[in-house]
Amino acid sequence: MTPAIDLLKKAGAVHQVHSYQHDPKAPSYGLEAAQKLGLEPARVFKTLLAASEKGELLVAVVPVAGSLDLKALAQAAGVKKADMADPVAAQRATGYLLGGISPLGQKKRLRTFIDTTAQRFPTLYVSAGRRGLEVELAASVLALHTQGTFAEIGRD
Repeated sequence: MTPAIDLLKKAGAVHQVHSYQHDPKAPSYGLEAAQKLGLEPARVFKTLLAASEKGELLVAVVPVAGSLDLKALAQAAGVKKADMADPVAAQRATGYLLGGISPLGQKKRLRTFIDTTAQRFPTLYVSAGRRGLEVELAASVLALHTQGTFAEIGRD
């Protein structure tokens, strides 16, 4: 399996793994997951990495149907500014490939921020650490195992 799934299993966390046939040509991996698993896009979340002005990497978990509000993330993190992280730095810090970055089981413990809309659903879906693999879990379980903070960081 993946480090994300291993982490949840070891912790005895309630979760369910879902897989689908990933199409490398899909324009949006998150929207592809929602479509192939028959889910409303608002329940499927993508994991993005941003960097503060001091180079601190921040993890942002937002709905795949929207986008990340970098100003709101910076405010939530208490930093002056946040920009999208360098893809190579993101892969190195998390241990995952782009398009399959999970907020769970990352190589380095990074500060994590989860959009508040995650709390609207009994469960949500995030990458399980590989393209074509999603994990379903409660927002509270995600927050616990990422030491994440809920914040209004998403944009429709």
